[in-house]
Amino acid sequence: MASIFTRIINGEIPGRFIWDDEVCIAMIDIRPLHRGHTLVIPKTEVDQWVDLDSDTATHLMGVAQTIGQAQRSVIECARIGLMIAGFEVPHTHVHVVPISTMADLDFTNAETSPRADDLDAVADELRGALRDAGHGASVPD
Repeated sequence: MASIFTRIINGEIPGRFIWDDEVCIAMIDIRPLHRGHTLVIPKTEVDQWVDLDSDTATHLMGVAQTIGQAQRSVIECARIGLMIAGFEVPHTHVHVVPISTMADLDFTNAETSPRADDLDAVADELRGALRDAGHGASVPD
């Protein structure tokens, strides 16, 4: 059975995409740890990141860095956190999270009912920042 991320990638379930290329997508997390929390997900369904081929793993990190730079340009934060946990969905995904303290990476603090218009707004801001940085070819409308 396909993971929920595969179903989102395939268009069966909606997602707020801010990146889409031949290897991966990036989308706004619907249970954000902080405003702008983004998931970078390979299109190929692989449960654990250590099982990714090295080219895909390297590509995900490059996209995560690009997303983090965009986040830093539009969201006030001390750092951009990066985490791969993998317990929630058996499909590799990299959490890229604007943070001010380590506590901002605690999943027990995830926002369980964020406003849809807030998620849409931050997605628009990040897509704009990515386009401004010259990544328009990978930024969906």
